[in-house]
Amino acid sequence: MVRVTVSIGGKVALTVPERLWKRFGEAFVHQMLQSRQGWILAKIEHFKALQKRVDSGAVVVRKLSKKDGRAQYLKYKESARKIAEERVKYFNTFYGFKVGRISIKNTKTRWGSCSRKGNLNFNYKIALLPPHHADYVVVHELCHLGQFNHSKKFWALVEKTIPDYGTIHDELKKSKLTFT
Repeated sequence: MVRVTVSIGGKVALTVPERLWKRFGEAFVHQMLQSRQGWILAKIEHFKALQKRVDSGAVVVRKLSKKDGRAQYLKYKESARKIAEERVKYFNTFYGFKVGRISIKNTKTRWGSCSRKGNLNFNYKIALLPPHHADYVVVHELCHLGQFNHSKKFWALVEKTIPDYGTIHDELKKSKLTFT
């Protein structure tokens, strides 16, 4: 998968799988950057505006200490477990997968994960999500028990119970909930 990212400092990075680089070379990189130019410039402007707001004091950034993050995790862990267990049980009536252990974690970058042993892991912050977002996360991980990838077959499984999964996926990516 080719990915273009813009950092807060305005640095642009293009990630290209080696097989594409070998096949298409530098011309491909220039074409990708050119095709994404509008988006890249918009992101750079967004970050400049954000920096002005931070510099003016309009935005206050408070980083949670490890103690604060742990307290929040402990506060919501059991609610998240209850949601995960209930929703896995409900949605698995449509799928019939063999589910192993369900765990609640304080992960830094993921809403959930699935192991090859059938264990499902969820971020405690699913307890803070709107119910349809939490359902999407649960179904997404549950469907990995049937397809351990993100192929068309996987997304067809997700669509079986979450027909608007694409919209929800996009909303979740834009969520103001951050990982600590």
